[in-house]
Amino acid sequence: MLLSLIFLIVLVAAIMGFIFRHEIKTNFESNLNLALNDYNVTVDQHIKAIDTIQRMLHYCGVQNYSDWERTEYFSQRGIPWSCCKNQNDCSEEDLKDPNKAMLKVFVDGCFFLVTSTMESKMSVVAGISFVNACFQLIGIILSCCLSQYITNNQYEMV
Repeated sequence: MLLSLIFLIVLVAAIMGFIFRHEIKTNFESNLNLALNDYNVTVDQHIKAIDTIQRMLHYCGVQNYSDWERTEYFSQRGIPWSCCKNQNDCSEEDLKDPNKAMLKVFVDGCFFLVTSTMESKMSVVAGISFVNACFQLIGIILSCCLSQYITNNQYEMV
């Protein structure tokens, strides 16, 4: 019974993820834009997270590096240092000029990079989920068989 409940929960979660995949993309993009707009000069966990992700994934902005031009941070300091391809080659003057910055920063945005990576790996995730579901169904069937066997042999003399 418990295995059946777990199986149903996993099945419902998979179906909901498939149905609402476009809303997940939209929410992801809007949250990235919100994070860029909230990026400011004071150091907090959100800024550290954005900087770390931009450095590690080699991206800048949501769609591309020019997304930073619409932020308050850009008017004060330009594009963040975490967008630089080479930290030693970027100057504050370069980061304030979008034309110069284009040559010194990562031009691709995070949204396309993350969504394309997720879409390319979706078949692997679906395959693993299918195998997992098969094992769960086999476990449910074997549990029912064992339960039936125990119930049928309960009154036999040993």
